[in-house]
Amino acid sequence: MKTVKDTTLKTLLITGFDPFGGQNINPSWEAVSILPDIIGNCHIHKLQIPTEYERASNCILELASSLKPDVILSVGQAGGRKAVTPEVIGINLREASIPDNAGYQPLNEPVIENAREAYFSTVPIRDMVESIRARNLPAALSYSAGTFVCNDVLYTLLHTFHNTNTLVGFIHVPYLPEQVKNEEPSLMLNEIVDALTACIQTL
Repeated sequence: MKTVKDTTLKTLLITGFDPFGGQNINPSWEAVSILPDIIGNCHIHKLQIPTEYERASNCILELASSLKPDVILSVGQAGGRKAVTPEVIGINLREASIPDNAGYQPLNEPVIENAREAYFSTVPIRDMVESIRARNLPAALSYSAGTFVCNDVLYTLLHTFHNTNTLVGFIHVPYLPEQVKNEEPSLMLNEIVDALTACIQTL
């Protein structure tokens, strides 16, 4: 039975990607999919998105149009990183070293024609880093979300919700241990879930 307090909950739309680049799993969705429905003062709505330029953002925007979220937080895989990294900035550039899951491999293309070069994240990224570290988990700010689909999503959402009340952010997470080759860094699934929970509790 819900309490009166539940009516004050923020609506959070959080997304994770499907596997790409020959992987069988993607830690972003593995972690997002098992988050509880309520964390802190946020009611959680989860969405898996395809690792495809434009289509990923469109899936989020379609749900957001009806959900009217207070916050949109996207999560992506960053193989090789050893920490959970909230992103500082999204840039207006598509450039891929591998094709996306639809076979698209852009080079030096804008995310949105004739739009500004970059937008800063609007969620409390520094508080997120401190909250993760308070759980004795590795965290750091990232100043590059790359130029693959993760950045495409971040930039598109920041552009769409610029000067609105909807906050937008992106968090990259390391590989899971079962993805690791050649002693690359990784985190256990429960550690990634704990880190995302810590981030959400700052909202």
